[in-house]
Formats: sequence, C-alpha cells, structure tokens
Amino acid sequence: MAVMINPFESVADTIADRAAELLATRVCVADAQGTIIASSDRGLVGRHRDDVLSGSTGPHLSVPLRAFQQSGEVIVSEAAAGEGLSPRLAGVFVDLVVGQAVAALRLPNHRELTSRFIHNLLLGHMDDDDDEILRESDLLGIDLRVPRALILIDAADYILPADGVEHREADSARIRRQSQLVIASVVNFFSLPTDTICAYIGGGEIAILKASSTHDLEAWADADSGTQQSNASWANLSALKRAGAALLGRLRQDTRASVSVGIGRYHPGVVGLARSYEDARAALLLGRRFHGPNQVYCLDGLGAAAFIGISDERTKLDLATHLLSPLDQDRELLDTLEVFFTENCSANCTAARLCIHRNTLSYRLDKVSLLTGLDPRHFDDAVQIRLALLTRSLQSHAG
Repeated sequence: MAVMINPFESVADTIADRAAELLATRVCVADAQGTIIASSDRGLVGRHRDDVLSGSTGPHLSVPLRAFQQSGEVIVSEAAAGEGLSPRLAGVFVDLVVGQAVAALRLPNHRELTSRFIHNLLLGHMDDDDDEILRESDLLGIDLRVPRALILIDAADYILPADGVEHREADSARIRRQSQLVIASVVNFFSLPTDTICAYIGGGEIAILKASSTHDLEAWADADSGTQQSNASWANLSALKRAGAALLGRLRQDTRASVSVGIGRYHPGVVGLARSYEDARAALLLGRRFHGPNQVYCLDGLGAAAFIGISDERTKLDLATHLLSPLDQDRELLDTLEVFFTENCSANCTAARLCIHRNTLSYRLDKVSLLTGLDPRHFDDAVQIRLALLTRSLQSHAG
C-alpha cells in the first residue's frame, strides 16, 4: 500500500538534512505542538522541543517555519566548533530551503511520474497496447522505440534503512535521495541518458531500460559477438552481461555497499520489457539465494537452478533451446548425449552401446563442451544439459 506523503513533514525533513550538512551542526524541526518531526539526529524525532532544549548545554537559534498552511519551528544548535551563527542569516537560509522544497513538491514531479510509469510497465499493470504505451512514454520524454533490455540493480543495503523497512516519512525522503544517487551513478557510467532509462521501483531496486542493439553495446562486445544466436531474445546477451559487470564495479565503488545485478533478455515490443524484467528478477533472486550478493546474474548462467527455480514454462523452454541450439546441426552429438545419460554417464557403457571407440566418445563430448560451454562429464553441467534435453523433449511431445 502506498504511503501518503505529508508535504509539511517532507519539507521539514529536507530542512533538517540540508541545514545540518551545510552548517555542520544539529538541526531539528518541531511542529506547532512542539513535537520534533524531523532532525539530523534521528533519535530526537518524536520528542518535545522543550525536553530536547533542556538537555542541551549550548545555545541555539529558533527560526519560524510556515509551509502548506502549517506552522513550526526550525531549531539550529551552535556548531560544535563554537562558531556563531547570525539569526538573520539562519532565517534567510531556512527560507531559501523552504522555498526550494515547497516548489519541488508543488510542481508535477516528473521523476516520480516516470518511476510510476516504468513500475507499472514492468509489472504488467498496463494494457498490452504498444501504441498507447508509446503515447504515454512520449509525454514523459521516454524513448521506448529502440530495442531495450532490463538490467535490475538490487541496492537495498544502500537505499533502504538499516532494518530494510520504511517506518517514517524521514525514511521515505532518505530512500528518494539514496536511490537518486544510484541512478546518477548509472547515468554517468553509461554516459548517455537517452541510452539508459532508470527508475526506482521500490524495495531497494533500480530498473535500467538499457538500449540493447549491437551498436548500443559495442563497447562491451567481444570477438565472437557476431556469432548467430538461437533466438533473438538471447542476442547481445554476452555484451549486456559485460556491461552489467562493469556497472557493478562502479556501483560498489560509489556506494561502498552490497549490490547485485540481474540481466534480462531482450524481448520484442514495448510490452516485452515486462518479460525482460521477469528474466532479470528471476535471475537476481535465484542468484542471490544460491551464490550470494555482489555478482551479476543471468538465466543462462544459473545452471540447474534456473530450470528448478523458474515456474514459467515458456522461459524454461527458451532457456533449454538456447543451451542446446549449438548442437542442433549435429544430430550425432545429441544422440550421443542421450545414450550417455541413459548409461548413467559411463564412458565404457556409452562407447560400447554406440559401437565406437572411447577416444571417439571423448572427442564428441569435447565438442559438446566447446559448442555449449557445458561439459557433460562434470556433474553440474551434466544435470543442466539433461534438464534442457528433458524440457525440450516434453514440449515436443506436448505439441
């Protein structure tokens, strides 16, 4: 459920944080009843101003505050270094901060509108009408006409309060600031804002709608980037993962916090962004659970966990097809794998059943490993290949 923001309290929180940072002292804001509603010292929130002042040993300045038909008081403590502060200058400073905060709240908040639009788009809360979605995105200045894939950032350790739960309006204001710092870091990393559309979608997660054509990912392409992909949704995925890994390094450096990244495949059409988000979120959740934070995760790198942890049958079939597609032009390799698994991965039994030499079998298994990146003689890889074969087989029989 969305929390209704009290604009007066939002202004108070902004004043407390900005004034304390610039004046290097403690700043509190009290409402008309004298209750501290915002403070640079979070432990004072909820206490009465008289109690706070009676426990203070140094002098303070009191500046009247009025905004959104509510009154209050800004209480500025003397700086720790004993530097004096002119009451007149303090009043002017508070008035400036109040003016900026009120203006920001009264104007249509483009950033929040954009975040809400992207949130609804990714979670499938919009009609499946590309034209209507494009009209709304144009009004917001969002270019969704270029191919885009989803990069999902989990920066909850940096964005959310220490306990991971939003308790007060002060927490909401801090979440907004921290999420915007992450977004600024992302935009600076990718250089071109039009190339990268970012939005905070809640839960400490930032969604990046990354332009994902070959040209857009040229900086992260490798020598074999021109290799034909089995499906358009997997195209340029290697470059996306490299971009995600480089971005993760930058974010960890900028935030000094735990950060994880999930990569989604490209899916055609504007509504395909919701499927890309599902890919990225599934990869992120499974990856963190099995391998921990501070890594980049994608469905094709999760091994057997992807087949077990994903409920969407279409996604599992896509993954199986992607993993096995390098073998589709060599039926002999697929037949060899079927026998190899039927014989419990026994090289001797497999070679005997196929009437081939063990060296020939070894050559074929090496070729499977070269083409797919998965070695059927290694347990985890063997399980993944076997599940892919079963998934595709079940689908063909169902069809």
